[in-house]
Amino acid sequence: MAGMRVGGGARSVLELLGAALLGAALLGAAGCSGHAASATAGNQSATVTSVSFPTASSATHPCGTQAKAGTYRHVIWIWMENHSSGTIIGSSQAPYLTTVSRECGLATNYHNITHPSLPNYVAATSGLSYSSLNGFLPDCNPGGGCDTSARSIFGQGESWKSYEESIPSNCDYSNSGNYAVRHNPAVYYTTLHGCSGDDVPFSHLATDLAHNQLPAFSFVTPNLIDDMHDGTVADGDNWLSHNLPTILSSAEYRNGSTAIFITWDEGEGGHYASGEHCATNTSDVSCHIATLVISPSTKAGTRSGALFSHYSLLATAEQLLGLSTLGQAATAATMTRAFNL
Repeated sequence: MAGMRVGGGARSVLELLGAALLGAALLGAAGCSGHAASATAGNQSATVTSVSFPTASSATHPCGTQAKAGTYRHVIWIWMENHSSGTIIGSSQAPYLTTVSRECGLATNYHNITHPSLPNYVAATSGLSYSSLNGFLPDCNPGGGCDTSARSIFGQGESWKSYEESIPSNCDYSNSGNYAVRHNPAVYYTTLHGCSGDDVPFSHLATDLAHNQLPAFSFVTPNLIDDMHDGTVADGDNWLSHNLPTILSSAEYRNGSTAIFITWDEGEGGHYASGEHCATNTSDVSCHIATLVISPSTKAGTRSGALFSHYSLLATAEQLLGLSTLGQAATAATMTRAFNL
């Protein structure tokens, strides 16, 4: 089992078994037949393929294990990098992601906000409008005007942590090796309290899960190789196949209180120098990204073609956690009804 890891450390036998069982179950279930049904909620439509799952969530059966959504007390975002939807879902380089998307939920008309990376991270966590994102063009390190006093989901009163792979120290403001500060949005909020204690190395996630200390909101950033920015699609898919089962096998997921969203900051290409209005742009492939929804109450095979964006992701997290909506999230469509959250 050499080479398998969680963060940078060795993986436990339980984690390895969880990953193996999940992979086997998901790959097997992908070939099973089910029955399709159409569900419509306002302008949100989803096609659902029902699979007969047990009544308790587990790493091998993560979605569709409860008919009604309970109270979600934990929301986890996992952000990948620089790939449009068509290069991920169905790709031979992403068998794990493709299978998870079939076994859980997939937003098929989901959009980033703009280009390049940093404005998307800031928009998704603050709801800032296009005009307020100009200060983050092009990608820049925090400070010297490349920051904001705006409120963010990190500082709305709930507990939070950013789990940053390869970060050299807590709340680090400088690029280092495979750590890119522009993929760590918390450090850009000048009025945010607690960054030094809550913006931490990725390895802390497994520890927090093991001790039932998952915060209400978690932002997970793989490093530049594992998020597909400098690495390949296969690198990112492999990283998720090793690390997602750790979350799915945790008590805080199995008890029905945790929802997970996997998304990408932006699609490839686009107008990087001046930004681009992508949230409602359905014709530019660089604006169209995959977003997976994983929760016990999301029926296996759920697909929604409703128009969603990173503003929707923010609004959804705020709705689930009982927080007020920030900025553009106040008018964005949420994903809760489409994915039975």
